[in-house]
Amino acid sequence: MKKALVIGAGPAGLTAAYELLTRSKDIQVTVFEESDCFGGISKTVDYKGNRMDMGGHRFFSKIPEVNEWWDKMLPMQGSPTYDDIILNRTMPLVKGGPDPEKEDRVMLTRRRVSRIYFDSSFYDYPISLKMETFKNFGFLTTMQVGFSYLAALIHKLPEDSLENFYINRYGRKLYSMFFEYYTENLWGRHPREIDPSWGAQRTKGMSIMAILKDIVGKKLKKKNRKVETSLIEEFKYPKLGPGQLWDVTASEIEKLGGTIIKNARVKRLHKNEQNTLTFLTYEKDGQEYTMEGDYFISSMPVKDLVGGMNDVPAGPARIAAGLPYRDYMTLGVLVPKINLENKTDMKTVGNIVPDCWVYVQDRNVKLGRFQIYNNWSPYMIKDLEHTVWIGLEYFVNEGDSFWNMTEEEFSRVGVEEMIKLGLIDSPDVVLDTHMEKVKKAYPAYFDTYDEIDSLVAWLSTIDNLYCVGRNGQHRYNNIDHSMVTSFEAVGNILSGRKDKSNIWNVNTEQEYHEEAAANEAEID
Repeated sequence: MKKALVIGAGPAGLTAAYELLTRSKDIQVTVFEESDCFGGISKTVDYKGNRMDMGGHRFFSKIPEVNEWWDKMLPMQGSPTYDDIILNRTMPLVKGGPDPEKEDRVMLTRRRVSRIYFDSSFYDYPISLKMETFKNFGFLTTMQVGFSYLAALIHKLPEDSLENFYINRYGRKLYSMFFEYYTENLWGRHPREIDPSWGAQRTKGMSIMAILKDIVGKKLKKKNRKVETSLIEEFKYPKLGPGQLWDVTASEIEKLGGTIIKNARVKRLHKNEQNTLTFLTYEKDGQEYTMEGDYFISSMPVKDLVGGMNDVPAGPARIAAGLPYRDYMTLGVLVPKINLENKTDMKTVGNIVPDCWVYVQDRNVKLGRFQIYNNWSPYMIKDLEHTVWIGLEYFVNEGDSFWNMTEEEFSRVGVEEMIKLGLIDSPDVVLDTHMEKVKKAYPAYFDTYDEIDSLVAWLSTIDNLYCVGRNGQHRYNNIDHSMVTSFEAVGNILSGRKDKSNIWNVNTEQEYHEEAAANEAEID
């Protein structure tokens, strides 16, 4: 029997393992996971009954196979959620679907609300062109935004940087207000230093013109109008957070006879003289072990994958070693209430603002975004009616001053920034906090990234290696595209296809793109 060794138990790795086991009876599957949980950055952390979503994960896809896969693992709700019952709120239900009040294995339908918090005012995300927006801008700024956009239409800049990419689509004024600082805060680099392909991938189809078209489409009530993903109004979400999907998937893999080894860090992969991988070495409980395999499916960071191989040519070794990442820290903060006033017509429990997440565009704080977990799922919160559970999100580099903070120090900074932004009045109202860190959360598009095609070409010469997922391809894929890379990889293995361009081309074409987003693109 052939052996497939899968590195990483995130969306891509677990999808690959499940697909192999369900589509073939002749392949033995072993998954290696460095941590003690499933889902990678898509994991859910349970802290004293309050759950945290690492990065915020909307489940929305234009790919039928992905939607069918999700529905198989977590069927859509057939009865109202707890908050919908309290608020007498109507949401789509599937006849015969599970009742989230009685069953856990269920996918919910949620309202998508994401806004920008800038200069103590809320702005729609993506920026909308409505009276409230112009009122917040004021007359002078509105004129500057308008003329700046007209200038961008007339005089296009060469798209040799992310900065010029944004200016061409929104004008310099909007860019300076809503793109420049946030992007620099997110990546730790000014947009002029970042490859424009990140914007091209993450903001396909989005511009002021796309927003105008959507507004007109709504006014005319056009049937079957094409809606960019960041303009969608509803999304799917697992009852107990995104990690629940991967916990369920891992359980199904084991039922099918697959093996998952947790707390197992893959350190080295050995190639023979024919440039074929033969075995890997992993570390568990301080001991090193080896395992032979016929197929190697890797969702581990490309940097670590190549760094752990023998006999790598100088060029690919240098490119892989230079690939940059951005790391992530979040602080869960439990409070009785927040000061932000709900001025929308959307009802919420406790009348809190309805946002799932809020982008912070304040140059006086390091905070990049905050989530309101109450609005993702009522089952993420232990006491929904009396507490608000917030996740403060920071984009950092492993080893920097933020990363090296103790939990107490990080908590103090986060709470102080909440006070600066007016979310709370005093640290005395904070009931509890909890810190989480995620390494290599976001593959970045600078440094040696502009040479990635050369690295991909070399990786593709290793016949039995299949690179999948976000970190496995060093591409800012979302969950559905990470899954599709695994669909393609498994298809190649079972068909004997040697050309891997289909795996690497996922999410490079317009029709594949799912997570189009205005501004800096929604980060998950």
